[in-house]
Amino acid sequence: MREPVARGLEGARARTLGLTDFDDGELTAQHSVLMSPLVWDLAHIGQQEDLWLLRGGNAAAQGLLSARVEKLYDAFEHPRASRVTLPLLTPREARSYLTDVRGRVLDGLERADEERLFPYVMVEQHEQQHVETMLATHQLRDGEPLLGAGAALPPGRPVPSDSVLVPAGPFTLGVDGDREPWSLDNERPAHTVDLPAFRIARVPVTNAEWQRFIDAGGYDEPRWWSARGWEHRVAAGLERPLFWAADGSRRRFGIVEEPPADEPVQHVCFFEAEAYAAWAGARLPTEQEWEKACAWDPVAGRRRRWPWGDSEWTPALANLGGDALRPAPVGAYGGGASAYGVEQMVGDVWEWTSSGFEPWPGFAPMLYSAYSEPFFGGDYRVLRGGSWAVAGASIRPSFRNWDHPVRRQIFSGVRLAWDVEAPHV
Repeated sequence: MREPVARGLEGARARTLGLTDFDDGELTAQHSVLMSPLVWDLAHIGQQEDLWLLRGGNAAAQGLLSARVEKLYDAFEHPRASRVTLPLLTPREARSYLTDVRGRVLDGLERADEERLFPYVMVEQHEQQHVETMLATHQLRDGEPLLGAGAALPPGRPVPSDSVLVPAGPFTLGVDGDREPWSLDNERPAHTVDLPAFRIARVPVTNAEWQRFIDAGGYDEPRWWSARGWEHRVAAGLERPLFWAADGSRRRFGIVEEPPADEPVQHVCFFEAEAYAAWAGARLPTEQEWEKACAWDPVAGRRRRWPWGDSEWTPALANLGGDALRPAPVGAYGGGASAYGVEQMVGDVWEWTSSGFEPWPGFAPMLYSAYSEPFFGGDYRVLRGGSWAVAGASIRPSFRNWDHPVRRQIFSGVRLAWDVEAPHV
């Protein structure tokens, strides 16, 4: 097990370095008040690795940075908007720190007990999450393109813009450590949930469908919006997805282009997703509904590890890993469909659900107890499924992301759901 863990750590590091291999000015600038300077993310990644893998999570123990410097990378103490004002490590110092920490970590991994590898994978997942955050920072950046247009994607295919029925009945929500040893605390424990029947869209909402919402005056009609959503729409001046322009173009990593009609829409907030669903005569799925449609196999009567089965992810099954720099067109991954025939539930865009972020019954915090617990019950909505920017090793059907309902710099999109009326008796 040590070798795959080492490969995972090195794969995450290669992505980190690829997103920070630019002039110092790009790394020290704050490209948006929503985000940290990239150099903060760079050193924070090293600081967390230092804390969890060299000091066993003991913050009182001396790390490779002085206590004064280390405090600069406390995400709770320093909000993103203020981090540019801190006396941060220079890009050169941050890279040197990362190299020093990683060398010691790999030495320790060679001697680590095979039964005690979870902290290493937790740290890898933490770094991969920051890679996605840094991609969001790059997208917010003004100026000439730094990342290119992205790798080629498989073509889409005509897919009915319809829904599939998920019949009523129990299923296993969440996972246990024996089945998914690298799962995080908020994904556990596995437990049985009985859901009424519902319908869920076969594919995510596309750019063309969202444009029809705009053309129909969806952003101008309060009736489609919740009271809080309309208040935010007016205050924030929302008129279209983030990075779309009034002339119908969009900006993607510095490239101005026409949004492909059959690509899942992204960069919409929860309130926009909620309004679109109301306009379409639908609603957002709960996260329980989403997970059943994604992972439950009604014929076998058990969970699948992935929507398509138990075989590991490959690029032929879902758009993950970040190389494409965009979602794939709908219909691109028919072989990745769930047992119910729902497509593209992993990768492409995070999908907003109607659910708040709460612990599953029997929740127990992992060694990094501040990962989930401080956020339960807060002003968050859960997103599911990952995005094109997420690493394949860092996403699962049970993975739960959460964010404030106003957020849209994230790679977030929409999948619709509908109630199914109970038959008359």
